[in-house]
Amino acid sequence: MKQLRKEIEKYLPFNEQEERDQKQILRLLDHNPNLLTRENDVAHITVSAWVVNQDRTKVLMAYHNIYQSWAWLGGHADGNPDIRQVIRKEIEEESGLTDIRFLTDDIFSLESLTVDGHEKRGTYISSHLHLNLTFLLEVDEHLPLRVKPDENSQIGWISLSEIAEKSTEKWFVERIYSKLCKKVLRDFPPREYYKAYEDKYKTIHQKGSPSFLV
Repeated sequence: MKQLRKEIEKYLPFNEQEERDQKQILRLLDHNPNLLTRENDVAHITVSAWVVNQDRTKVLMAYHNIYQSWAWLGGHADGNPDIRQVIRKEIEEESGLTDIRFLTDDIFSLESLTVDGHEKRGTYISSHLHLNLTFLLEVDEHLPLRVKPDENSQIGWISLSEIAEKSTEKWFVERIYSKLCKKVLRDFPPREYYKAYEDKYKTIHQKGSPSFLV
C-alpha cells in the first residue's frame, strides 16, 4: 500500500480534475487503511484500462450490463496491491485478451468516480466512490474477443469519433473519455502524426532552415 501511495503521489496531474482528485485519493489513503477491498463500502481502489489499437484510432470498450452503456474495461483491486496485475486480469476476464502491451508502465490517468447505488447479483450495493487508476495499453484489434456475460453483453472496438454516440454516460464522455483521448494524442500520437512531422522536417531541412521542428 505504501508503494501504491508513492505512485499516486508522484503522478503529475493533467488538469484540475486530476489535481483535485489526486489530493482526495491521497487523503483517503492516509485515513482509510482498507481501501484496497470492497469491505470499505464508502470508497475503494479500482483500476481501468484505456486500450487502444496500434493506429490509436479506436478504443476497446464493453457494453456494461449495469450501466447499459459502452464503457472502458476495469474492475476492483480486491486486496491486490499489484494494480498492473489486476488490470491484466480484468482485461482477460472481460475480453479474453492476454496479448496486451502497456504503452507506459506509469499510471496514465486518475479519477475519483461516484457510483450510484445499484443491484448486483441480487444484492443492493450502496452508493460509494471508486478511487480509480487508469492504465494505457495497446492491443492488436484483429485478435478474437469474447464477452463476460455476468458483466457485459458486447465487446468491441469503438472509433474515437464514435465514443460520444456509443456511451450514454455523458459525464464520462465529457470529463474522462475526452481527457484520455487528448492525453493519448499528446503523449502517444498515431503513426500518421509522426509521418507528418517527418515530412515537415525533410522540407525544412531541404530549404536550409534550422534542423528542428517548429
